[in-house]
Amino acid sequence: MVTAPARREVVRLMKQRGMSERHALRVVGMSASALRYVPRPDGNIALRQQIVDMAQRYRRYGAPMIYLKLRQAGQRVNHKRVERLYTEENLQVRRRRRKKIPPADRQPLIRPGAANEVWSMDFVFDRIASGRALKCLAIVDDATHEAVAVIPAHAIGGDQLVRLLDEVCSIRGRPSIIRTDNGKEFTGRAMLTWAHRHGIALRLIEPGKPNQNAYIESFNGRLRDECLNEHWFVSLNHARVIIRTWAREYNEERPKRALGGLTPAQYAKQLAAKAVTFEPGL
Repeated sequence: MVTAPARREVVRLMKQRGMSERHALRVVGMSASALRYVPRPDGNIALRQQIVDMAQRYRRYGAPMIYLKLRQAGQRVNHKRVERLYTEENLQVRRRRRKKIPPADRQPLIRPGAANEVWSMDFVFDRIASGRALKCLAIVDDATHEAVAVIPAHAIGGDQLVRLLDEVCSIRGRPSIIRTDNGKEFTGRAMLTWAHRHGIALRLIEPGKPNQNAYIESFNGRLRDECLNEHWFVSLNHARVIIRTWAREYNEERPKRALGGLTPAQYAKQLAAKAVTFEPGL
């Protein structure tokens, strides 16, 4: 479809070559009033630039996430306007091709009512510039959607896994339940002994059904799309710095639609405040 500005330009070009205005308008299919229309000045220059800046800063954020970031910054703007300007600037995020998997029955998970009730864990793999493997232990709190920890290493066995969990629990506190897949690190003797010693229940999903661990699978997708695929890690230390920064931003700055536009950290504070309010005797 030819736009109105383009048709105006064609009419002007025809007039320069000797054609009458009436004839040119009839050929192009435009009215005289449309030819003489003067567009209003763009009142979205500042907003447009904000959207462009955010899209360049958060390269894997789409229009809905840009809208939430604007609202998070205190700007009252309609989501339709954000989507229109985002599209006009050709900022659409290109979807990366995913391996097709056979469809499976969805099993909805019930979100816990308080932090540290249920954690989900998984490993995410990548490589550094030298070609060495990068194995990231990802831990998510199912209630708050917080990234409890994202710990990269070249290798993480069962003994190292429980040492890392001790470090995380010393800061965060221990969960009541940990949900994982059937990886050998999660089903090994070191993990089973550690969980029994601390009174933590282990919940293993059925083999081949990652949808039963949907919270960590969703987080893994964001981690890979917004962090791992966006950076070329020159060393393990470089990966640790970048991933730690991204995890902090995920918790404290990245709004989530599933949490009503709040960040996971804000939602965690909201849950904690509710727990205090409903505590017996208060």
